[in-house]
Amino acid sequence: MTRLHLHLVSDSTGETLESLVKAGLAQFSGVDAVKHYWPMVRSEGHLDRVIDEVARVPGLILYTLVARSVRERLETRCAALGLPVIAVMDPVIEGLERMLGTRAASRPGGQHRMDDAYFTRIEAITWTMEHDDGLLPHEWDMADLVLVGVSRSSKTPTSVYLANRGYRVANMPFVPNRPLPAELFELVKPLIVGLTVSPDRLAQVRRARLLGDAMGHFGATYVDPDAIAAEITAARRLFADRNWPTIDVTRRSIEETAAELMNMLSLRRDNR
Repeated sequence: MTRLHLHLVSDSTGETLESLVKAGLAQFSGVDAVKHYWPMVRSEGHLDRVIDEVARVPGLILYTLVARSVRERLETRCAALGLPVIAVMDPVIEGLERMLGTRAASRPGGQHRMDDAYFTRIEAITWTMEHDDGLLPHEWDMADLVLVGVSRSSKTPTSVYLANRGYRVANMPFVPNRPLPAELFELVKPLIVGLTVSPDRLAQVRRARLLGDAMGHFGATYVDPDAIAAEITAARRLFADRNWPTIDVTRRSIEETAAELMNMLSLRRDNR
């Protein structure tokens, strides 16, 4: 196992760096990456303090800084210390500048500014949490998306992930022999998508869930293989009867499922 220290220096939250590093590290095995976060670095004085700490634990420095004086000081000090440094956003910004024929604005944290899109996202998160797990079905027609699936098919985390991108998402658990709300079958505006999963994977996830819960809360059939298989079959039959698109989440991460759902929404909007 190779240990690697990564110093993520940003003039904003560092979210962009975190995502890029995560994607990059996924291409390597046998790496123990120790990440050091240095957010909101917007002055040379602050940068100097960061570099002093970095020098104690040398490693690869990746940064997203827009202030020219701070960038130049970082590059100069890293060169003097012999530390490798990468400006991860530069190729993207330079490409955009060439295509658009204009210079980028040097605005720290520009992607996080509190504009209309920001408040739309906050509202979507609040709305989604209020309509989790089958709550308030009479308001579901205000949703962009309604997810239906058996228990532990990633409905809630997927809903929250999408809400962070500005989508209003309601979700409804499918439970055998329990009627779904009538409002679900009368929806016009939202896209309704069924989430399905393999019986083996669902049994594994549910058994893990029961490590922290008493069996009596769920019932013996919750992890029974035959009951799970029948439950998934019934859910799939419902999705097919209603002609709802489905996604098998067995081998998908939350991010991958969300990406497919956003693509479905985009195609639906284009077709309309």
